[in-house]
Amino acid sequence: MQETPFCLSVGNLLSYSMSDSNSTDFTNPSTFILLGIPGLEAAHVWISIPFCAMYAIAILGNFTILFIVKREPSLHGPMYYFICMLVVADVVLSTTVLPKMLSIFWFNSREINFSACLTQMFCLLSFSAMHSGILVAMAFDRYVAICDPLRHSTTLTNPVVAKIGLAVVLRGIMLVLPYLFLARRWPYCRTNIIPYTYCKHIAVVKLACADIRISSYYSLAVAFLVTGVDVFCIAVSYIQILRAIFGLPTKDARLKTFGTCGSHLCVILGSYIPHLFSALTERFGHNMALHFHVLMNNMYLLVPPMLNPIIYGVRSQQIRDSLLQLFTH
Repeated sequence: MQETPFCLSVGNLLSYSMSDSNSTDFTNPSTFILLGIPGLEAAHVWISIPFCAMYAIAILGNFTILFIVKREPSLHGPMYYFICMLVVADVVLSTTVLPKMLSIFWFNSREINFSACLTQMFCLLSFSAMHSGILVAMAFDRYVAICDPLRHSTTLTNPVVAKIGLAVVLRGIMLVLPYLFLARRWPYCRTNIIPYTYCKHIAVVKLACADIRISSYYSLAVAFLVTGVDVFCIAVSYIQILRAIFGLPTKDARLKTFGTCGSHLCVILGSYIPHLFSALTERFGHNMALHFHVLMNNMYLLVPPMLNPIIYGVRSQQIRDSLLQLFTH
């Protein structure tokens, strides 16, 4: 039977681990080895160019959004506060991954300390959950603004926005802490080689020489609780928003009102579609080459932080006007 590219890649990794590392008889590895993009090692330098460009655009765009919102008093409102929360989550997600990725590509620095690996895992998982929670908060803001506009300023006051932000942060932290406790608890005696550019949770726990079903079940439960529940809440909000929009008397009023949701809808699609595609390829793409899986995971973490400030800069009239005014002065 002919071996699939995925199986060949895994076989090569196992050969590498047996020949190039002390992969036997250790229970608490001090370091892990990140392989980068297996099978494309010769192209690492070239691959780093678009990744570095995406990161530079993400950092520049997101910090520009933060600066404009802080500078303009007219932008000190719930929607823009939630945008700033989203910006911070995007910056943390991309910064957690890319510096180490570039050190692998440019300097062949593949080692990562076990504690640093767990820290990277915590940041990725917790801020991904926070990112999703902020999208729900933004959907709620649009729901109140469109369905009950007279109460918008009294419902989403600054203390309420702060409490929503705190709840999003606490949810992300509390849901992710068990990942770390379980990952630290497992004995690792197979290998310390991770075939990714970062410490992906499932890739790390699969190295354990123990029954990791608890980690797998918990990961599945959190994925359903975060992504499933959040998408459901967003869908319910937009069903109510569409009902209110279709109840408006004129076409111009309907288009203008729906236009206020355009940026949020674009960000939702840009966030959840890459995540869904990455999850589907991970679950069903067993015949795909391993480097394709790794590239998809990296794109999921780097593309949304790059696109979101562009979307808000293009779609939001107030942010666009403030940016033009800044450059004019």
